[in-house]
Amino acid sequence: MRTLILLLLIIHHSLFIFSQQTQKPPLHGKQWMAITGKPLAATAGSMIFQKGGNAVDAACAMLGATCTMWDVLSWGGETQALIYNPKTGKVIGINALGVAPTGATAEYYKSKGYNFPPQYGPLSAITPGTVGGLCLMLANYGTMSLKEVLAPSMQLAAGYPIDAQTANSMERGKQMIKEWPYSKKVFLPHLGEKREAPEAGEIFVQKDLLETLTKMVEAEQQALKKGKSRKEAIMAAYDRFYKGDIAQEFVRGCQEQGGLITMNDLANWKPIEEEPMHVNYKGIEVYKLQQWTQGPMLLQSLNILENFDLKNMGYNSTRYIHTLYQTMNMTFADRDFYYGDPAFPPSEPMQGLLSKAYAKQRARQISMERNMPNIGPGDPYPFEARLPNGQGKTNPFVDVLKKRGYSLDTTSNQNRNFAPAHDIRNEAVAEVSPFGGDLEGAYMERLWAGTTSVEAADAEGWVVSITPSGGWLPATIAGNTGVGMSQRGQSFVLDASLNPFNVIEPGKRPRVTLTPTMALKDGKPFLSFAVQGGDTQEQNLLQFFLNIVEFGMTVQEACEAANINTNQLWLSLGGIKTEDRQPRAGSLLLHENTPEWVRKELRQMGYTLSFDDRTSGPINAIWFDWKHKSFWGGSSNHGEDYGIGW
Repeated sequence: MRTLILLLLIIHHSLFIFSQQTQKPPLHGKQWMAITGKPLAATAGSMIFQKGGNAVDAACAMLGATCTMWDVLSWGGETQALIYNPKTGKVIGINALGVAPTGATAEYYKSKGYNFPPQYGPLSAITPGTVGGLCLMLANYGTMSLKEVLAPSMQLAAGYPIDAQTANSMERGKQMIKEWPYSKKVFLPHLGEKREAPEAGEIFVQKDLLETLTKMVEAEQQALKKGKSRKEAIMAAYDRFYKGDIAQEFVRGCQEQGGLITMNDLANWKPIEEEPMHVNYKGIEVYKLQQWTQGPMLLQSLNILENFDLKNMGYNSTRYIHTLYQTMNMTFADRDFYYGDPAFPPSEPMQGLLSKAYAKQRARQISMERNMPNIGPGDPYPFEARLPNGQGKTNPFVDVLKKRGYSLDTTSNQNRNFAPAHDIRNEAVAEVSPFGGDLEGAYMERLWAGTTSVEAADAEGWVVSITPSGGWLPATIAGNTGVGMSQRGQSFVLDASLNPFNVIEPGKRPRVTLTPTMALKDGKPFLSFAVQGGDTQEQNLLQFFLNIVEFGMTVQEACEAANINTNQLWLSLGGIKTEDRQPRAGSLLLHENTPEWVRKELRQMGYTLSFDDRTSGPINAIWFDWKHKSFWGGSSNHGEDYGIGW
């Protein structure tokens, strides 16, 4: 009888969760959908759609607008995208991540006393990628000219009423901004006054950026007058940015302020079209970019979770939270050690990491009784393709992992030998808020470091998911270009024992957190989704996906639903000391409405709990309603994310 009553309570609780009215309404559209991190940028996408552009055109316009509005990124950052091409039925990956410049070696940074490349300033810069990514996407898959697509960005650069979030970020960061003359000129128009940054609602003008965008459009229009094709003309604008006078000023301004980027670095860099990675989860094909992002971590997680009956556990039950936490810890451990730029040796063992058999082995290692504070990377090498002689592959990093205290014994459900001091931060701490006590503000800022996301779809079938970032405030602007330099160099490591695949060297891409997602069902688009938030991105995207697939939420419900966050991982951003990035074993963020009995059970399982009223994102997403031939859009209920559909 007790069991029946408990079951009825769980069912009632679940129905109550899913029947609550969302804080923001779902978006609906028949012709198109445009969602991104700023209301004005979503409007830019709608303007392009209304002029007859497709989803790629609109996505490029939203990307440009978010960069111009400094939505935690700028034009000197990086762009990661997935595009569904309805003409081929294929998902395409766009790798527009910059590379480490000439002279950026581990020895160089160590000589300056760093354990990681710095978080801010010219020495954190990699080559700009967003301009190249936008041009590549537009040229290959869009329909409009660069002039048309950049028109909203140019209008914004000429002056727009700045929002409070961005203006206040400039004011908070003004001491650092004053170190860089070109940033000071742009971000602090009221030098010497009490408030030196713009006020909310003030018309924020960026003359240098407008000139840069104008030069790119001029290059395109001149090429068209010479009889060049639309694609060739767009790439003429690309060349002016990476090889012409814009590049010269960018490099001059970078080096004047102590940066390393050279003209050759810009000229030799190129965006890449790539084959995305994907796994099948219960009949749904889920696509992510390759291992230069953290994207495959979500695919690994789905493979492991497929071995559990999540639906019967119940949404955010103790058992469900514990299973998610342990799974993510395992896949983060793999991410932290095995992911890196596939263009550089050694070769990442991705076939093994994404193997269903490897996932089953990892699932068996999970202790269902307590948190495993010392869980480390697994051994995917036996699951790689066999060598020509028929033998299986041997992990070449066994000795490195042993020195770090990790056992590759697959018969044990934990690494029990010891918790290495430089890997695990596992002090007994009091229950705290997300921005107090052990989970200090600086740590949480590094964990949640934001970006933005762009989602677009149209009636023809084009779908675009982008997670751009880089060059966020306080940014170092390169000369008189108006372009903020990326700070993504900080995601490299300098110590090969932390990750032998992600050690900085010139020409190499860092392993980034940025990770758009797309899912197909029955060969057609099912979901397109992305989120901001540093190392929490895959955590929130994984739970968003499960909220829809396992628990039947609508896309807006799933965007707002309470998620959990694990801090038992190596941070990808911020801090120049090893201890700044150490995992917080057992540290678990929950929604403040989590029932007391769940809290009690989790504490008994070895977790240290913190709480917040926003744990879900911010996520932007499109769900495809094939029954009614329409779109459902979801947009986060916190931050400034916004969408428009028609």
